[in-house]
Amino acid sequence: MKRNTLKVFTCILVLVSFFLLCAFAQKTEKTKVNVLIVPKFEIGDMDDETFAEAQLYYNGYVRDGQVYDIPNTAGEGRLYYKDGVALFVTGMGKVKSAVNTSALLTDDRFDFSDSYILSTGCSGCAAGYGVMGDVYVITAAVDYDLGHHIDPRDMHGEEDTTWIHDSDFDSSAVVFLDEAFTDKVYDLVKDIKPETTEKTRQFLKDAFPGEPWAVRDPAVLRGMAVTGDDYWKGWYDHKNAVKIVETYKCRDPFASSDMEDVAILQVLSRFGLLERSIV
Repeated sequence: MKRNTLKVFTCILVLVSFFLLCAFAQKTEKTKVNVLIVPKFEIGDMDDETFAEAQLYYNGYVRDGQVYDIPNTAGEGRLYYKDGVALFVTGMGKVKSAVNTSALLTDDRFDFSDSYILSTGCSGCAAGYGVMGDVYVITAAVDYDLGHHIDPRDMHGEEDTTWIHDSDFDSSAVVFLDEAFTDKVYDLVKDIKPETTEKTRQFLKDAFPGEPWAVRDPAVLRGMAVTGDDYWKGWYDHKNAVKIVETYKCRDPFASSDMEDVAILQVLSRFGLLERSIV
């Protein structure tokens, strides 16, 4: 009798363990993300009439999908998900975008192991290279703030740039995207003709009088992103950006200025996602 009781108890224990394992496996099954779109900011909410960097992607890909609050993002990070496509607004600036992207990629509810990442948004552009309406396929990003900057008033006219290279920062200051992948992306989109308006053309014509490049049609171009934590402007900073891109031997010219991309790409490289990343 005792032997039969032991057998029954053992069978019950095995069945309970089996059901617990099944429940645990079901609970921990991760949501597979095929494409992750990471704009940096939105104005208002996703359902109003004001558009920034995220809402058109929201309307086109993830509206009426699932919404997840992401821990460790100061309560502002949400992942919008539908049919394998996810949208995540990183927040503005290098620190916030890096911290929030890291928080997302370490959330064990999601599987990003095979994801394609699209970092997207609006940016400044390089005078003489870009016009409003251009679309850039970025091949590398550099950090404007790493190195040494000198106020031009302290330079006594000795230099026309105010940035000095410091090789100690090289491993953090530049991120190169996968050449074959960015070339493929560029080949797919290079013949698309972005649209513009006469008001935009007139704005550039007034800002850069007599400059033929300022009134050309917008286009899809390759280029470099220079990432800084403020909205830097003017010829000193423009020359600094050109010098930084040339110093790090980037294969394309300075094209865009932004506040997040080098930080986001550093995070993606740590998670092994850089080779499938597009900017």
